[in-house]
Amino acid sequence: MVATALRRLEELDVLVLTALIWFLGKFVRYAFPPLFETLGSSYGVSRTVLGTAFTGFMIVYAAMQFPSGLLADTHGAVGVIAAGSLLTTVGALALVVDAPFFVLAGAMIVMGAGTGTYKTVAVRLLSRTYPARTGRVLGVFDTFGTFGGVAAPAAVVLVAGFPSILAAPWRWLFLGAALASVGLAAGFTVRIGRRSTQAVGRTDATKSPSDATETESGHESPNDSGHLGTYLALFRTPRFTGFVVVTVLFGFAYNGTVAFLPLYLTSETPLTAVTANLLYSAMFVASLSQMATGEASDRIGTIPILSVTLGVAAAGLTAILVFGDAGGPLVIGAAVVTLGLGAHGFRPVRGAYLMELVPDAVAAGSFGIVRTVLMGAGAVAPAIIGYLSEVAGFRVAFEVLAGTLVSATVLMVLLWVVAR
Repeated sequence: MVATALRRLEELDVLVLTALIWFLGKFVRYAFPPLFETLGSSYGVSRTVLGTAFTGFMIVYAAMQFPSGLLADTHGAVGVIAAGSLLTTVGALALVVDAPFFVLAGAMIVMGAGTGTYKTVAVRLLSRTYPARTGRVLGVFDTFGTFGGVAAPAAVVLVAGFPSILAAPWRWLFLGAALASVGLAAGFTVRIGRRSTQAVGRTDATKSPSDATETESGHESPNDSGHLGTYLALFRTPRFTGFVVVTVLFGFAYNGTVAFLPLYLTSETPLTAVTANLLYSAMFVASLSQMATGEASDRIGTIPILSVTLGVAAAGLTAILVFGDAGGPLVIGAAVVTLGLGAHGFRPVRGAYLMELVPDAVAAGSFGIVRTVLMGAGAVAPAIIGYLSEVAGFRVAFEVLAGTLVSATVLMVLLWVVAR
């Protein structure tokens, strides 16, 4: 029994290491929104400038989705993810020392490139390594990553009291992230790289990483992967294209919301900055819903869960608008958590559904194209919402986000009806 338990734990090393790398990628991304007020004061820049810099991060992040997926299809996942971790390290180290604002913006772009290699490649790797438990595994994976958003605001508060050995206390965040990124890249390369060249024990429900890597390398279907036309042909399928539109709408609404939610809560509601940051963390704590929705999608099906989670997210964001003016911390907090439950619950099921729609030999590249499109839409959201907040007000900007989520929900329900 002990040997069996140890063997089962060993089989989870792919999940654990990829999830930790994804956690770090989300941590460095979501460390910036809670720092916007500090960065604006320190560098003397507006919300539009900060939103545009964050958009630069997200555009490069989006642009990396397809090339990283294509490289994973043709050369395997290990090297792609490890290279991304090293890029993240370089960007984080650039923020350790005092420098002009353009260095901050450049470091954000480098970190966008590094973290942009993680998700697409990891979803393919995990779906191939754990084929019978894809929804559950992706739920755990996305929950790990989303907890980077829980840790980041708390870490911003924590490092404020650190000694001023560095130019500013917040720079400790990125020193720690750089060290962690190097360690994870080394561990991932050694552990998963070694397993990808050896046959290891398996169960009926779990493939070895070597199986996943061989297929990712194109050894099974060399004529089916690596051609752009093969990937683009998927868009001729209405079911696939319709869902891409849903994910684009969701990506715009989600990224616009998470980029400015702390500032919105402090500007448009009675909440203090501390309470707003705590609720921002609570929204990411709600990502625990991902494990439940991933499990439910394995049992019930992906389309019903996608429709329900989008509806919950839209209801939560709408409630923030409706009750934000007069509501207290409990009411607003409940709305924020509802938004988090729906938005995060949607994410792992989205990946599982896309894996159902695309041919296996081009799964990573196809998912990469979809993520490039949806993250591209999400990337422009911070700049657009930052601009709208200054010319029309934060409320109008968030009404646009809520309307976008409602539109995504309606389209997803229509796809569900058609599928039935």
